[in-house]
Amino acid sequence: MVRVLFVCIHNSARSQMAEAFVNHLGETRFHAESAGLEAGKLNMYVVEAMKEIGLDISASRTKTVDDVLRSGATFDHLITVCDGASKERCPFVPGVYHRYHWDIDDPSEFKGDHDTILKRIRTVRDAIQERVKKYIKTHQASNG
Repeated sequence: MVRVLFVCIHNSARSQMAEAFVNHLGETRFHAESAGLEAGKLNMYVVEAMKEIGLDISASRTKTVDDVLRSGATFDHLITVCDGASKERCPFVPGVYHRYHWDIDDPSEFKGDHDTILKRIRTVRDAIQERVKKYIKTHQASNG
């Protein structure tokens, strides 16, 4: 099984979506967790956008990288899903053999009314889903 940790700033949107997609699409061949550099609060627009496609992440709790490290979990891959500057803040994670970066817009920065924000979140959601599909296909073929 390929174990992957997704990291973003607050574990409130991008990393939560990526975790859900890997765990859904990767079936038993992949397992994902997610964490933030800092504690955050789950983005309700993201919860809504994921529910639209049948993935309910409303019960997910946000956690920090330190929380995950204290749990003793190990990972084959670390994928940062934030901007380049934030990626550089990511700590060393023991047991990680490969690091990747996906530059993805931060939903917490989106402004406007409900429909405007949700439309932008859907774009991010769909982009993450496509990245996850490619990730799974690539690492399934290479066996991790």
